[in-house]
Formats: sequence, structure tokens, C-alpha cells
Amino acid sequence: MPKLKITGGSTLSGTIEISGAKNSAVALVPAALLSKSKSKIYKVPKIRDIEYLLKILEVLNCTYKIENDEIEINTTNLKNAPIPEELSEQMRASYYFMGTLLARFKHVEISFPGGCNIGARPIDLHIKGFEALGASVKIIKNKYIITAEKLIGTKIYLDFASVGATINIMLAASGAEGQTIIENAAREPEIVNVASFLISMGCKITGAGTSRIIIEGTSDLDNGITEVFPDRIEAATYVILGSLIGENLKIQGLITEHINAVLIKLKDVGVNFKKENNSIIVSKCLNPLPTNITTQVYPGFPTDAQQPFTVLLTQANGTSIITETIYESRYISAHLLNEMGAKTESNGNILTINGNTKLYGKELYVPDLRGGAALLLAGLIANGTTILDNISLILRGYEDVVEKLTKVGAKIEIIE
Repeated sequence: MPKLKITGGSTLSGTIEISGAKNSAVALVPAALLSKSKSKIYKVPKIRDIEYLLKILEVLNCTYKIENDEIEINTTNLKNAPIPEELSEQMRASYYFMGTLLARFKHVEISFPGGCNIGARPIDLHIKGFEALGASVKIIKNKYIITAEKLIGTKIYLDFASVGATINIMLAASGAEGQTIIENAAREPEIVNVASFLISMGCKITGAGTSRIIIEGTSDLDNGITEVFPDRIEAATYVILGSLIGENLKIQGLITEHINAVLIKLKDVGVNFKKENNSIIVSKCLNPLPTNITTQVYPGFPTDAQQPFTVLLTQANGTSIITETIYESRYISAHLLNEMGAKTESNGNILTINGNTKLYGKELYVPDLRGGAALLLAGLIANGTTILDNISLILRGYEDVVEKLTKVGAKIEIIE
């Protein structure tokens, strides 16, 4: 299996271009099934999750054309086939086919979705939403079977502002009769991205990006077109990296408002950065300060950024505390940082980081996507060489990561 070899100590300068957002793209590809004939998605990142979603499209008898970062999807001959476990288990986002196939055919068979092991990730809110629309849900062995004679619009209140549930219910509601209202909806930019795609097909949606979304169902959707938003987590990861080893490192092609919570915390730590239109220029913070972080749903501090941010806090002069409120198993990478010389300790959902510590290269196994990003950042600031195994998890969410970092001066390569 390939591994990632990282030699620490380089200073990074130049420009890193941000790719399309993983968390948007993995919902937009399944959403394309709502179009009766074709749709086009621009700025799709070349990541593993997209590869698996395209394989699921093939199972469903769809065809597609890829040109650079554009994908055109043809659903003219779409058929409703069970989605096999070997594909659904590869990524969390396979569950979006539940909403789209339910809207199109009123019947779905799909094996349990996979994804990173970062704690309990139930989809009960998705299921409750489908049931509220009139579907019945059965679980047989490791498969969901969801059926409905018809879907009827209704008011749905989410107990937690889940991104996945908000999008999935929005997808299903697009094929329901009448109006559906989602209360306490998630407000993440990815939801706005999906809503704009559905609107381009002819769906009437208002309120995306707020806690109350209204969807008018229709059976006549076609010719969808959209561009994937810039990846806010990739952008946050590279801005954090710039604060560790950058010299006027330019992170380009992002929407700065999407990472405001991260930028505020970087200011707390003492990082100097400059915003220029759709870019951020950042240099190494010489004397980082400790801070406390609580992860929250958008627009709060994103759970996906706390693991990379932990690496910065290992270099701070003092003790920092992170409170993780979204997932309960997101500190595995912090314990791996300890093997590199960090001093962290977790107690339940609280992580304590005692800086300022030197990090040393190690051979480590990547536990999850964002944990892998954290270990990658740690390897780039560590003394010596770091070898990361199970790097397919990193490649799930960071397009051309080796090429992008090599271009700005990092010593990083994939080895066998």
C-alpha cells in the first residue's frame, strides 16, 4: 500500500489554490439523479469519494462525462437498483442516494453508509424525516429498505441541526406533493450549494442558509447546473499550515466568510494574516498563544478543523482546551501527536493541549480524514521524517495534496 513520506522543516511560500468542497460535491453528485435528463457540475474535486459516487451512478445506469473539473451526468436511462455494500460502505455520503431515489422512485435499497470512524454517526434524523414525508423504513441485516406510496410535504423539526439530514430531507422533499418546511435546519454553505443546484432544475426552495427551509415539491426537474463552492475545510487546513511554516503563503480561491470562526481563533492565537479578495496571505506565527475552542455547527468553529488546529496549539506557549460537541471520537489523532512529542490529554469530550513542544518524525497510521490532515501538518513541522500509512483517507478529502504542497516548498511524496 502507498504511504506518505514527509520531511519536516521546510518553509512554505507561493500560492495554494483551493479546490471544490468535498462536502458539497458528495451531495451534488447524488442530487443530479433528480434531473430527468442531464445536469452539469463545475469545479468537482478529484478525490476518492467522488470516484465511488460515480461507480454508484454506473450501478444506477447513469452515464457521465468528465472534462477537467467538470462532470456532466446523464440520467435519461436511470434505473432503481439496490446500492451494494462494497460501494455504500466506502463513504458517508452514499446516504444521499436515499433522498434522491426516494424522490424519483418512492423506493430505495441501500446498504449502511460508511465513512470515517469518529464516533457514533446515526442517521435517525434522516429516517424520521423520510417517515414524516410518508415513507416506511425497514432495516434487514445491513440494508435500509425505504418505500412510500407517495411523499406528502409536511413540517419537520430537526432535534439537531444536522447537515446530512437537512440535505437528505431537502432532496426527498423535492419529489413530495406540496410544501415541506424544515425547522432547525443546518445552515452550512454546502446546503446553500445543493439548494442552488435544485433551484436550477426548477425546484422552488427558499431559506437555504437559514434555520428554516421551505421546499415546494415537483416531479418536473431537469437541466441542473451548478459550481461546487470552495472547500472551506481545505482552506482552513492550509491557512493553519501557513501559520505554522508559511512565509507569505497565499491561500487562494476561498470564500473567507466561510471560515470566519477559524480566522477569529487564529487571531486569538496571534497569527498575522491578510485578506485579499478571495485569498488569505499568512506567515508563521513566531509566538503562538494558547486558546480555548468549542466546536459548533455552522457558523461556529467547525469540528472538521479542530484536529488540524490542535497541531498549531501544540506550539502555543501555554495550555489550550478543545471541547468537541459534534463527535465523541475525534481525539485519536491527538494521541498520535503525543507519539511525535506533543502533550495532549483527553477526558470525555475535552482535550487539553500543553504547549510548547517539539515534534519528531514517526511512522504512524492515519485514523480518519481530518486526523490524517493533522498528522500531515505535524509531519511538516517535525524534526526528521514522518511516514503515514492508510493515506487513502487523506486522499478522500484533499485534492492533489502532494502536488499542491510540493509546489509551495514542502518535502512530501507518495512512496510504496
